[in-house]
Amino acid sequence: MIEQYRDPEQVDAAWEAVQELWDGLLGTVAVQTPDPAMNLLLNRWLLYQALACRIWGRSAFYQSSGAFGYRDQLQDVMALLHAAPGLARAHILQAARHQFEEGDVLHWWHPPSGRGVRTRCSDDLLWLPFVTAHYVATTGDETILSEKAPFLKAAPLESEEVERYGYYETTAAAHTLYTHCLQALDKGTTVGFHGLPLLGSHDWNDGMSRVGIEGQGESVWLGWFLYAALTRFAPLCERMGDEERADGYRHRADALRQSLEQHAWDGDWYRRAYYDDGVPLGSSESDECQIDSIAQSWAVLSRAAEPKRAAKAMDSVVRRLVRQDDRLILLFAPPFDETARDPGYIKGYPPGIRENGGQYTHAALWAVWAFAELGQGDRAEALFRLLNPIYYADTPEKAWRYQVEPYVVAADVYSVEPYIGRGGWTWYTGSAGWMYRLGVEAILGLRRAGDTLCINPCIPSSWQGYELIYRYGKTVYRIYVDNSARVNQGIRRVILDGKALAGETIPLLNDGRLHQVRVLMGNSTSHSH
Repeated sequence: MIEQYRDPEQVDAAWEAVQELWDGLLGTVAVQTPDPAMNLLLNRWLLYQALACRIWGRSAFYQSSGAFGYRDQLQDVMALLHAAPGLARAHILQAARHQFEEGDVLHWWHPPSGRGVRTRCSDDLLWLPFVTAHYVATTGDETILSEKAPFLKAAPLESEEVERYGYYETTAAAHTLYTHCLQALDKGTTVGFHGLPLLGSHDWNDGMSRVGIEGQGESVWLGWFLYAALTRFAPLCERMGDEERADGYRHRADALRQSLEQHAWDGDWYRRAYYDDGVPLGSSESDECQIDSIAQSWAVLSRAAEPKRAAKAMDSVVRRLVRQDDRLILLFAPPFDETARDPGYIKGYPPGIRENGGQYTHAALWAVWAFAELGQGDRAEALFRLLNPIYYADTPEKAWRYQVEPYVVAADVYSVEPYIGRGGWTWYTGSAGWMYRLGVEAILGLRRAGDTLCINPCIPSSWQGYELIYRYGKTVYRIYVDNSARVNQGIRRVILDGKALAGETIPLLNDGRLHQVRVLMGNSTSHSH
């Protein structure tokens, strides 16, 4: 290498190659909106953070392990489906290789040895079918379902074992990704006293590590997420000719939806969980953690909740968890502090720090996405702006308060004096991928489905329009969205190269040409987002 790079031409060539690599990846989607800070983040920074830090480096100032988290990078690669679908595909198959025969998975593992930790976490395994379904729906690539990977094999955790770190052998036989996903859904479908899934050692919020430690606690959030995983995977079962299983999953999801409505509704919002002894968490009856945002946002994102209740729950999020003046959307409120109950290690954080009632940005972005799903374009864009790190540091006073980099997303922002508005764990956070998708897909409405594009925005009525550039192979689509009608959502007409299309989907043609698309917003017969 020393010999090679003594040649100035080689240095120049390497520099050109790395510029080209990043321009190719980060230039697949380009946006021009009325908000310059949104443009800065969506046009390079967020995708760079997700790819360079989360997927390739897996390291940053606050975490330097180099490990893959099972649910973590599966969520991250969903942001790559426009720019680098091949990387997403490879990672899904890698995740399948870290699943046990019984269906559960390693919570995290270290390459290259693959050593990792087996736990009783209840949501990790469900991200495999959820992300696989999203990958197939977006890319149209069904061949991934027939790709094969072995399982890990080991004796199950003993009854007194909470987790086990080690090296695990693989099975001699390899099984299709489809089989891996079925194992995950079957193992991940559990039922407690209220008909809700068991929380296990924790669900998405790792800090709630003792709510269901005795094996009886139930998770409301997990109920919504399991519903989403079952209903989104069912069409893949049909594609595989497995109609009976598809019906079974939908039947299971429907029973779950009924249990959620019967036992999770608290009057103004949905509860978060039930402790092992059946006492609710995230209820108006709770002393602390009365309302938790993810139980509300996923009521909407899963499309399972009764619509009036879902809207009311999100109104409660605005009322109880959005703090406009401090630029915060809290994970829950009030924080754990003096409760006699032991929810887990989350209580070890000071009140208002990280998961303990601070802004946990990953969850805050889910809340904003839920508002977009509800068609509230003014609110969704205003809250995206609220969370945009560029606006946390656009004056010397704000930068002094925020104290971290304004060009990457922080995993958390503190919510109590004297640290209100101080950024926490930056760079290494799943918030980067979710914020990218929130901006590009939920607000600007750019969705791919196989060899078609669909533009279905949810924007503020004050925006007159915005532009998108979408690169598909050697083909470029220049898209102008015209909102002269000043609506939040609704498409009146789509014009491709001067001709009105019969529907709203734009065919993706890899013909190496430049295509002009004009999308006219306005009241249409379809308001589905």
